[in-house]
Amino acid sequence: MLSIKNLHKSYPIGDSQLHVLKGINLEVEQGEMVAIMGSSGSGKSTLLNIIGILDEADSGTYTLDDVPIKDLNEKKAAVYRNKFLGFVFQSFNLINYKNALENVALPLYYQGMARKERLQHARFHLEKVGLLNWATHLPSELSGGQKQRVAIARALAAEPKLLLADEPTGALDSATSHEIMAFLQELNDEGKTLLIVTHEEEIAAMTKRVIRLKDGVIIEDKKIKQHRVKAHV
Repeated sequence: MLSIKNLHKSYPIGDSQLHVLKGINLEVEQGEMVAIMGSSGSGKSTLLNIIGILDEADSGTYTLDDVPIKDLNEKKAAVYRNKFLGFVFQSFNLINYKNALENVALPLYYQGMARKERLQHARFHLEKVGLLNWATHLPSELSGGQKQRVAIARALAAEPKLLLADEPTGALDSATSHEIMAFLQELNDEGKTLLIVTHEEEIAAMTKRVIRLKDGVIIEDKKIKQHRVKAHV
């Protein structure tokens, strides 16, 4: 599903270079649920940006669903992101003046899907996250947990091969965090591949594999016994 070999990434800092990723090797199989952990400056955000086709490595290879991700112009990168990836963010990134249904349908607009069909798809995914009755509500009328479920429905709407979640519970209280993680576990049970960036050990324990970065290298990569949580959607 995802293969990274000897990945390096540096950024210019004044007259020198900051070497952020130092030879990352990573394989993720279809259906895995993986936590990526590391303190600030460890390289986890840079790695997520490269996996998310938002940035490109200086050297090394990145293959996603047997497709080499290399030398893409912005248009091609956008096509690949829309085709392969779904994104969930700590800050939800919903469009404030669009209701829940319209937010979920948005990625399908960029895929060229007809309005009637994309709204049908959006209703299906809102129902999947338990929010069909909130379809006409604006983000300002939703709780934090509801906003994140709308964001997850939006990420799922285009039926991505890989779901990338960047601190998906970072803006939520403990009970709501468990609710969101329970839903992500259910998605994984259905075969969805998930990569979750988190700094919370409790959240990482709800995945099936933990990768730890430090100073641009992977210092630990192990499968764990998953802590299951129950959803109250």
